[in-house]
Amino acid sequence: MASLAPLSGDLGHRRAAHLLRRASFRYTKAKVDQLAELTANQAVDVLFQASNLQLDQPLYDSTTTPTFDNTTWINPPGLPLPDTEFNLLRRVMGWWINEALHDPGVKHKMMFFFHQYMAVTANTVNNVMFFDYLALLHWGALGNFKKLATKIVADNTMLRYLNNNQNTKTNPNENFAREFFELFTIGKGPQIAEGDYTNYTEYDIVQAAKVLTGFITRTQRDMVDPETGIPRGNVSLSRHDTTNKTFSDKFQSRTITGATTATAIWTELNAFVDMVFDQPETARNLCRRLYRFYVHRNITPEIEADIIVPLAQQMIDENYEIQMVLRTLFKSEHFYDADDSDNANEIIGGMIKSPLELSLQSLAFFNIAIPSPTTTQNYTHYITFYSAAVIDRMLGLANMPLFLPVDVAGYSAYHQEPDYTRHWFNSSSVIARYKLPQMLLTGKRVIGGSANSNIGIKLNIAPWLRDSGTISDPSDAYALVQELIEYMLPEQPSAARFDYFYNTVFLDNLPAADWTYEWQNYLSTNVETEVKIPLERLINAIMYSPEFQTF
Repeated sequence: MASLAPLSGDLGHRRAAHLLRRASFRYTKAKVDQLAELTANQAVDVLFQASNLQLDQPLYDSTTTPTFDNTTWINPPGLPLPDTEFNLLRRVMGWWINEALHDPGVKHKMMFFFHQYMAVTANTVNNVMFFDYLALLHWGALGNFKKLATKIVADNTMLRYLNNNQNTKTNPNENFAREFFELFTIGKGPQIAEGDYTNYTEYDIVQAAKVLTGFITRTQRDMVDPETGIPRGNVSLSRHDTTNKTFSDKFQSRTITGATTATAIWTELNAFVDMVFDQPETARNLCRRLYRFYVHRNITPEIEADIIVPLAQQMIDENYEIQMVLRTLFKSEHFYDADDSDNANEIIGGMIKSPLELSLQSLAFFNIAIPSPTTTQNYTHYITFYSAAVIDRMLGLANMPLFLPVDVAGYSAYHQEPDYTRHWFNSSSVIARYKLPQMLLTGKRVIGGSANSNIGIKLNIAPWLRDSGTISDPSDAYALVQELIEYMLPEQPSAARFDYFYNTVFLDNLPAADWTYEWQNYLSTNVETEVKIPLERLINAIMYSPEFQTF
């Protein structure tokens, strides 16, 4: 029976690594070792500790004249920048990736969950409004989901993306209302009749669209939400449908009183959201999406009954405070696959990493020095590294255009059954995924245009192994391979598989003593030629392996 009962005892290495891989983009040996000595409850407390941003917004610097060193253009706004909207948008994206890479906890992973749950495309509006969208997700990622779902209605990027800024009493646009039901809250459910989707009807969409009339974008960014402090859109009473709206029996035939003042439009919106969130299916839909994002793609009748339903009830009891539900999930026996002995449905190692997890967790594990955004090299930081290397090659060529999902439902790997995360691994993405170790080890773009151009970072594997403390004794070939595999793969491989990495790949079927001699020679001479070759063979083989592609 699937169980949300808290896991007992210390996590140990295997489960600590699993928790960190699933909950955070920042995967490091030090954090795994720290969590391994804690109980699940203590480890989850550590991951939910608040942490500061590296920078509260992206900086601008140009390699051309004039140069605005370490200058902001978002807050305060208005700096006349000699750059294109495309490059400024890439700086916003690079800023977010940098924050996600350095976040030691769960917040940025949850931000990304909510991005694919309430998706927009980054180029819907200008880069500043997209920054406001990210700021709203950051504000709400570990807070109250009901509040976040309410505030996203007036987000300038969302207003434009789903056309609700065009929704007026004389020319209704049902696009946002439809997606608010289907994607953001209650979910569609199986269609049981023409216009009847189990959880709502076409008639309800019409009524919801009337509630949502009159919201308009505010490009000046001078309308600020009093609770979040983030610029938002505004309301226009002349565009709003002031009539009462009565919904179907899916919502207990509830009537929402029409607003007759601009202030009352917000009250009407809150009443509508209350109605939707009063339905138990809204909590269950969210919990299913959380489960598939963090745990596994398969929701069996047993999982629905023993995991989803009680989590949803906790969500309702907590008035949609998301953090407590996540804590329950991350502490549970089920999350660590400790509630059954069925080897056919393993949770640990049971999902394919997204290109974002694959890239950021690799960068963090090898502790690769990232160009600083606060020095004169921040053009390299944003454009050379984050734009050309991470956004274009590590993500884009691997079929994950960052913040540019091709579907209003978000990335197919998070919602398209039955394959879910298997969508990340196919014939069009595999080359980019397998080029990641080569990019890191050479410091070159490797794939796509300008393949021989630098990417602003490089993994110097021999100095890393010598200085990082990742391996207890790098001169011991067996310990070196064993410990790397222990941290880099989700599960311990079979004896035959280990022998492949150890003897065939690393030692090249030579005696282990040869490696010990070459390593000690490197330590005394600082000439890495003879140790670099087998180390790069090993790193490539591990990162090429099917096991490394999963988590």
